[in-house]
Amino acid sequence: MNKLDTSNPNNYEYTTKQLEIHILGGLKTSKLESLRITLSVQKPNQHNVLRHSLDLYNDNQVEKFTRTIAERLEIGTSITRQTLQTLTKELENYRFLLIEKEASANAPFYKELSATELRAAEAFLKKKNLLESTNELIGKSGVIGETTNRLLMYLIFTSRKTNNPLHCISLGSSGVGKTHLQSKVAELIPEEDKIEITVLSANAFYYFNRTELQHKLILIEDLDGAESVLYPLRELQSKKRITKTVVHKDAKGTTKTIHLTVEGPVSVAGCTTQESIYEDNSNRNFLLYIDESSEQDKRIMNYQRLISAGKLNEQEQFEAAELLRNAQRVLKPIKVINPFAEYLELPQSVFKPRRTNSHYLQFIEAITFYKQYQREQKANEDTGEMYIETTIEDIQEANELIQEVLLRKSDLLNGACRQFFERLKTHLKQKGESTFTNSEIRRTLRLNPSNQKRYMVQLQLADLIRKAKGNKRKGYLYEVVSYDDYKDTNKQIEILLNTTLKNLEVQSSS
Repeated sequence: MNKLDTSNPNNYEYTTKQLEIHILGGLKTSKLESLRITLSVQKPNQHNVLRHSLDLYNDNQVEKFTRTIAERLEIGTSITRQTLQTLTKELENYRFLLIEKEASANAPFYKELSATELRAAEAFLKKKNLLESTNELIGKSGVIGETTNRLLMYLIFTSRKTNNPLHCISLGSSGVGKTHLQSKVAELIPEEDKIEITVLSANAFYYFNRTELQHKLILIEDLDGAESVLYPLRELQSKKRITKTVVHKDAKGTTKTIHLTVEGPVSVAGCTTQESIYEDNSNRNFLLYIDESSEQDKRIMNYQRLISAGKLNEQEQFEAAELLRNAQRVLKPIKVINPFAEYLELPQSVFKPRRTNSHYLQFIEAITFYKQYQREQKANEDTGEMYIETTIEDIQEANELIQEVLLRKSDLLNGACRQFFERLKTHLKQKGESTFTNSEIRRTLRLNPSNQKRYMVQLQLADLIRKAKGNKRKGYLYEVVSYDDYKDTNKQIEILLNTTLKNLEVQSSS
């Protein structure tokens, strides 16, 4: 029996007693309505070779080629016709096998947990101090410092499984570890649940399959290199779907208008050094400011030394990360109801309170969702839909984690300017001085002149710094108007959150 030999993917062989056929370049699997190939035909052990390209599904082309073979190789047309028909069937069957292999190779990977892994993940999610244990495991997995940011980011990434996912942007100077923090926490999310992007064209998002992005975590390494996709991303964040209308020609050449729709919801995370440029995006995101302190520098450099010295327990890191990934895998979609939502308040100092309030409530729901194995599932009497309820403990933990975020959203200054101002105040207190010059601070804090000029303008407009004396020709001496503006705002937020929490405790006990 004749058999198609496909051992060489670029040169299939099909040999009969009368003919030796080679299919050059293999098969294309994209167009099933045709079977276009390039082949060479010769008699066995002869050198008279006929080469030709044709579509085996085109009867006119096949019949013409049959006569050509018969004439050139001096063989009967019935034998040639039969050989080409059998070859067509063989190639057709093999192409179906190739399509199945491609589909299998491109299918999303889903890890099946063993019984042991499943028990361990569920037992972990039932732990009493779950968030504290989670943060400890995140540290063991290799995320150094950033204790609040890393847990915030992990919970934001977890919210991708809910109907109202959260999003975050990591902000900080170049080289302080924004991308490193994001990538290390993202390693704790299963591979099948995330899409990492370095560069993407403006229209690329519209060509994903309709449900391919649903409940996925989209990671953008650098927002500065992804400006073209920020608009569709914002739409995905807000409307949970994007639609694009394009003109398309069908097989008959008729022009039609078709709609490309991609469904969400998605959770989006990105990094940037330029906070002000992405204001429209920042309104939809939690802003996580990277710790740029000298203490964090020491922690990271010590960790780097341990890696270089081979003194890190890599097995412990892997086990911690794998347990957190498995915990993500066993979380199931379920509705969260917050019975205390109507009593929760935000500080009046928060900018854009409507969107911030929504983020605050969604973050509380994300914590409740993460603790689903500790909550009793209830059924809605009208619809039968299952749900779990938020507890006061969830709200308390959310308040502790989100206080810094609310403080940043209440601040007149952006993150970089605030950091400069706090360093400036610390320097003046340490020196026991009340005034300073631009050149002195630039040398001491090692600042770029253009950055310092921008910060000084912002601080003067906010009435936090003023000119004490001097003139334009000789230069000015500046003084700080208020040393406690940040602390006062922080205290107000803390008092409001604590008061609200106490009122909820009183109401629930009565």
